[in-house]
Amino acid sequence: MAFHEVRLPARLAFGSTGGVERRTDIVTLASGFERRSSPWAMGRRRYLIGANLKSLADMAELTAFFEARRGRLYGFRFRDFADFASCEPGGTPGPADAVLGVGDGARSAFQLVKAYGDVERPITKPVEGSVKVAVGDVELASSAFAVDATTGMVTLDAAPDVGVAVTAGFLFDTPVRFDADRLEVTLESFGAGRMAAVPLIEVRI
Repeated sequence: MAFHEVRLPARLAFGSTGGVERRTDIVTLASGFERRSSPWAMGRRRYLIGANLKSLADMAELTAFFEARRGRLYGFRFRDFADFASCEPGGTPGPADAVLGVGDGARSAFQLVKAYGDVERPITKPVEGSVKVAVGDVELASSAFAVDATTGMVTLDAAPDVGVAVTAGFLFDTPVRFDADRLEVTLESFGAGRMAAVPLIEVRI
């Protein structure tokens, strides 16, 4: 996977729109009943950015970021301001936010996840230094575990005992890429312009 571990500057995303998409295949039978299925286990995020940029300096920065990613070629980190933490919006992540798994006495590595109802989304791009971990409701010191910020894998120094829950709290980015190989900028006055919305799409890591 061609991916750059760099985050799009937050101010270039102000005014962005986006959300989750699903893919559902629907077959309507002769009786009028439907058969519905989905080949996707997880939803996929899409965003539009850049439409609110007016400063030529900001547009030049976004253009430079786009060029550095070679358009659609390389993925990058994106802060989805509607969904970037393990806790409720406006809250502070705590070590009991998300259940990562249950100890079996041997396993010491656990994938960060965030639950949406009964759906668990793997979190592969945690913000470095933001992860808090607890084992059996006891928060661990940061020296007692390691986090791979490029995969979201948490490795504990000691494997939890059988039946003991491992939980975590964290901030995270969404891995995305540009979904277009072209940017369009209109010069409206000296020092000001308008940029057409630039699409981003989540990538699987």
